[in-house]
Amino acid sequence: MSGPRRIVCLTEEPTETLYALGEQDRVVGISGFTVRPPQARRDKPKVSAFTSAKVEEILKLKPDLAIGFSDIQADIAAELIRRGVEVWIANHRSVAGILDYIRRLGALVGVAARADAYADELQRGLDAIAAQAARLPRRPRVYVEEWDEPIITGIQWGAELVEIAGGIDVFPELSREPLAKARILADGDPVIARAPDIIIGSWCGKKFRPERVAARPGWEAIPAVRDGELHEIKSPLILQPGPAALTDGVQAIAAIVQRWAQRHP
Repeated sequence: MSGPRRIVCLTEEPTETLYALGEQDRVVGISGFTVRPPQARRDKPKVSAFTSAKVEEILKLKPDLAIGFSDIQADIAAELIRRGVEVWIANHRSVAGILDYIRRLGALVGVAARADAYADELQRGLDAIAAQAARLPRRPRVYVEEWDEPIITGIQWGAELVEIAGGIDVFPELSREPLAKARILADGDPVIARAPDIIIGSWCGKKFRPERVAARPGWEAIPAVRDGELHEIKSPLILQPGPAALTDGVQAIAAIVQRWAQRHP
């Protein structure tokens, strides 16, 4: 075995990736939000949330690497570094970035060829969905919402998945903002103005409430609200920048888009 042997995964995507590559024995601790794969949740100790971690519990696991994601985990990373733990904080924001992340993580643990093959397989799946979407007679306008109070629009890879699945993301300029605070809407008026045909809610860590969204002032004029096209996709499927988003996540979006297209020939 080459590379790090005792890895703590502070978010879900490194766990799912390492399991997919057959390297699950390296994982000694996981995020409490982990649901994929189910056996990881059953077998591995949960030592972190997204913005906090049980540092003493992590140190007891004697990790030789901790893997996290984004600026939101900067404080956790700093504390672990101060305590002598090597840390990798990935910061990919796009579909291409997710694929590259998988390749890099595979190389890090000495299975670069296996990771390359897996990334290629994921890309072929995306290409197949895009080819199916290209046959749609119409492309719906899609609004993805990550949070409700304040309203936060979808991140870049989510917007890209919408496009791959056959939709048109209604906030492409905001999706490219890497920080969530830059994707906050002061109120719901911009959504009304962009008139999405479909609303996808993926509120991080809590259940999407379509009735609350539909009841927002003025939102009755939005085609998606008028036509009852408000859908939830659970956050582990599209808000984790790993394999889930490129498989079950994009497939869930594609299914919603395809159903809309059947109703609006």
